[in-house]
Amino acid sequence: MTTQTELPHVEAELNYLAPTTERPRNYTFEPPAGVSRSNTTREARRVPIHSARPVASDISLDREGFAVLRHASEVRDFYDEDELRRVYYAEAERLIADATGASKVFVFDHTLRRRVQGVDDRAPGAPRQPATSVHVDHTARSGPQRVRDFFGDEADELLRGRVQVINLWRPIRGPSRDAPLAVCDARTVAAGDLVASDLVYRDRVGETYGVTYNPDHRWFYVPDMQPDEALLLKCYDSSTDGRARFAPHTAFEDPTAPADRLPRESIELRTLVFHHA
Repeated sequence: MTTQTELPHVEAELNYLAPTTERPRNYTFEPPAGVSRSNTTREARRVPIHSARPVASDISLDREGFAVLRHASEVRDFYDEDELRRVYYAEAERLIADATGASKVFVFDHTLRRRVQGVDDRAPGAPRQPATSVHVDHTARSGPQRVRDFFGDEADELLRGRVQVINLWRPIRGPSRDAPLAVCDARTVAAGDLVASDLVYRDRVGETYGVTYNPDHRWFYVPDMQPDEALLLKCYDSSTDGRARFAPHTAFEDPTAPADRLPRESIELRTLVFHHA
């Protein structure tokens, strides 16, 4: 495998979680009067982000925590909710089952993002924006909780086997040069880098990981991604045998991107992936 120092790269700032003595908390909606939307502070760090293209065939979901796939979707309009759920969900389930050998894949969530300059993510009435803080969507606690949320009485049986939360991410149009996605090699992430954080919804409190800076982190991205390419991101794995469990990721500003680049449009699906006990 090509060594990291031989790979093309860009230097860019990533927004890490600044060390804090409080438990991090972020609201997904406008909080009550007098309560801040977030109690966290970002810490920008300039890091090399390497192209995964030369080593894409060597990258493993169970080793680095992510994978690069070639997959042309049959979806014609990703903004058509019915087509998305009818066609893309089924495609994703087959794709992830083939990639992981899973016995069952369940899509439980999707997010469409369309970049609008100057608009904050989750702003009322606006499309979702690229997520610009280093994070992991689920934790050692919230991964199993999602199984309980969706499978009720079946959950205990399903949790006896190996369970993963895997995201499928792709650009809707390309080449994707605006706010590309950076993914951290899970092998370079120490347990102490992951900080359990509350994500407050109107009807529940989820848990994600914020990520603090570690100079050992190794970052990758796929330059100029096209809609017939996709990333698998591991956000939780119940296996504790040394395989990757959590892959931090974030959007970033590529300083080499042309000024006339297309605003980013992307979709991510979140899936529960089950293996027989």
